[in-house]
Amino acid sequence: MRRAELLFDRPEGLFARAPPEKRGRGRDDVRLLVTLPDGHRHARFEDLPEFLQPGDLLVVNESAALPASLPAEGRLGEILLNLCTRFRSDLWLAEPRWSPGKPGPMPVRPGDELQVGPSTIRLLSEYPGLPRLWFALADRPFDSIMAEVGGPIHYGYTDAWPMDVYETMFSRIPGSAEMPSAARPVTPRMKELLEGSGIRFAPIVLHTGVSSLEIEGETVEGEAMYPEPFSVSKETAGAVNRTHLAGGRVIAVGTTVVRALESAWTPDGVVPRAGFSRLQVNPDRGVHAVDGLLTGFHDPVTSHLALLGAFLGMAGVRDAYAEAIRKCYLWHEFGDSHLVMRAAGPA
Repeated sequence: MRRAELLFDRPEGLFARAPPEKRGRGRDDVRLLVTLPDGHRHARFEDLPEFLQPGDLLVVNESAALPASLPAEGRLGEILLNLCTRFRSDLWLAEPRWSPGKPGPMPVRPGDELQVGPSTIRLLSEYPGLPRLWFALADRPFDSIMAEVGGPIHYGYTDAWPMDVYETMFSRIPGSAEMPSAARPVTPRMKELLEGSGIRFAPIVLHTGVSSLEIEGETVEGEAMYPEPFSVSKETAGAVNRTHLAGGRVIAVGTTVVRALESAWTPDGVVPRAGFSRLQVNPDRGVHAVDGLLTGFHDPVTSHLALLGAFLGMAGVRDAYAEAIRKCYLWHEFGDSHLVMRAAGPA
């Protein structure tokens, strides 16, 4: 799959620059574009139960976001160090950035030291194939550094908000660099409505890293993927398999859930599994464990967009996004929602 297939024009005026509750609305008061095999439907998020069926299973991510953006100072002056993936308490993969709105790659070198508050962090080497990401070693555990000086990762289109804005009602296990945001509009009220309609829930954990990296090579398959810790429990694997055996559908709430379930998929069904995932989901690979996806709207030339193509094909993605742009849906983590159901077929 070529990088050019992931290009599309999206007006900057469609960026959601603040959470809906800061715009005088509720978390679940967002729009919902529904893309079905026979076309699109326009709805509100509270209409979600109408597009699901009794016996369907929504799988959610219980990972909680960390204050993973660290103000740093070093040879290049004042920069940001956005943490990405934890390997041990003092060793993370991280993204040095000029600012929230200006990414790298930066002209950093192995051995460069950054001062972050009272702590010193040394950049060891770049991650193979991804020059924006570096292994970073701190002189004490990163958790204590984040607790002292860290803030939420955010980008140039929005301000940084308090950490509770970056939590979902399922956030239980700290570990994500950025909020797994697809579940943000699922409020207790919405969960009650869904369960009252016969929809069940099951959890996974995938600690997501930075989402700002684009596909930079000529092909999607040739792009390096950094590792993300994940866990699919015996209970959730069983719930997924029983749902399919009973003729129900499994809907992932977020691309993180797709990657976790697909990382645990075998030809005999989903199995309990934990570890690091570097799985890239794209149209050529397809999806096997998941029948639908509830997500936001994704940027051009990203792995998230390629993943959406595994459900719709890239022609279907372009058609859905043209419709979203035409109807002025809002992009990014504080924006509107998109429910995608793939055509029926063997899971």
